[in-house]
Amino acid sequence: MAKSLNKNLHQARAAKTDEFYTQLVDIEKELKHYKEQFRGKIVYCNCDDPFESNFFKYFAANFNTLGLKKLITTSYSGSPVAGSQLPLFEMKGLKSIKPKDAEAHRIEINKVPDINKDGAINIEDVKRLLEHNANVSAPLKGNGDFRSSECIELLKQADIVCTNPPFSLFREYVAQLMEYNKKFLILGDQNAITYKEIFKFIKENRLWLGYDNGGTKWFQVPMDYDIPTESRKKIVNGVKYFSMGRILWFTNLDTTKRHEELVLYKKYNPKEYPKYDNYDAIEVSRYSDIPMDYEGVMGVPITFLDKYNPDQFEIVGWSRHNDQNMDGGYWKGGKSDATINGKEVYRRILIRNKKVKK
Repeated sequence: MAKSLNKNLHQARAAKTDEFYTQLVDIEKELKHYKEQFRGKIVYCNCDDPFESNFFKYFAANFNTLGLKKLITTSYSGSPVAGSQLPLFEMKGLKSIKPKDAEAHRIEINKVPDINKDGAINIEDVKRLLEHNANVSAPLKGNGDFRSSECIELLKQADIVCTNPPFSLFREYVAQLMEYNKKFLILGDQNAITYKEIFKFIKENRLWLGYDNGGTKWFQVPMDYDIPTESRKKIVNGVKYFSMGRILWFTNLDTTKRHEELVLYKKYNPKEYPKYDNYDAIEVSRYSDIPMDYEGVMGVPITFLDKYNPDQFEIVGWSRHNDQNMDGGYWKGGKSDATINGKEVYRRILIRNKKVKK
């Protein structure tokens, strides 16, 4: 079991798509919406080397502003860039860390006093705290795998988990959070919506999208990271960045956004909204075109989830695996997806309007 677990993790980490670091500006842009929900809470960043992670930097620098009870962060010893990309500071209690043999370690912060007496609480105070107090940092016994027993014990302490997990392990990562009934705010690829294991939680209203899900997010990567597409890479002040397409925030923390009603202005017209050949549902190619007066099932693009209000709409299922996630039988002909005049339509979320207006 342990051998298989480590092998899978090494494979995920060896895949370059898992080796990148979230920019502080993107973290700040999203986290500003949840500040009150973090007050008095224990936050765990379980995929975050403090030498690299801007998640750690954000929560450490804002420990008192957010009113955190405790901040815990753990790193993975197999990281090929540990200690080489964003060296924040040396930590007493840990041996000298070199990029090639970085050991897994944990940091626990319970209080951030104004140690340097400059009247402000910031990352410099955290730096001095770690330099002078060996009790807040220690090596892990294992390699820092989020599925290891010691990391699970730390997870049990946490109220909220916030990190950028390996995308190749996203299904397993979310399943663990659900198993231990944890609140979370994490980054993931838009394609994760299409995973039946993830979509199940979305349909059950146990997982939804955060606020900042548009635009381009640039992630810091090692300088030897191979990016074949020129438009997806840039180097700024000697630091290499990679744009990964649409990256979303996944959470089960409540947001005001998900209670905002989507304004509907169009009415149903059979010519404008064709029915699928193999589903008892109509095609709505843009969520802004959802008809206000249609009572039946509608197929909408996955971008709809960014506007999804559970009080306004019901998610019926997902066109790609409806036999597992849909109510009733909408399939006809055994096709793998929705079709119109024999032509397959790209994957659709199947919804029903709860507040039909005639």
